[in-house]
Amino acid sequence: MSQENVEVVREVFEAVYSASLARERPHLVDPECEFHGTVGGLEEGRVARGFPQFVQTFEKGDLDAWEERRLEAEEFIDAGDNVVVLLHEFRRGRGSGIELELETAVVFAVSGGRVVRLQGYMDRLAALEAVGLRE
Repeated sequence: MSQENVEVVREVFEAVYSASLARERPHLVDPECEFHGTVGGLEEGRVARGFPQFVQTFEKGDLDAWEERRLEAEEFIDAGDNVVVLLHEFRRGRGSGIELELETAVVFAVSGGRVVRLQGYMDRLAALEAVGLRE
């Protein structure tokens, strides 16, 4: 079952970044899903609930602050009911032109073939610890 979870997360991730999740793959995200702000990030503690907020948060994100934002999935790690996605992020500030490159992670919880929860992490090791893959 967990390899199926990896495939669900891969499809959701690809659909989000092609801005087609709401149109083409809404069945892959639970209507009551939760999107939790990144641990260690500016949005820590913030929670978006429900599919419309999930799509808005994930597809739009913090684009008001950034002229450009790219999130590249480097690896999808099977963790049973969770999938850890290791990301390489690139951002360019709107107005300032300041560029940032970060190595981060997102933990997707999957139940019944649907994403039910996301939690971002600035620290990849913290994400792996959260799903019991590191101590």
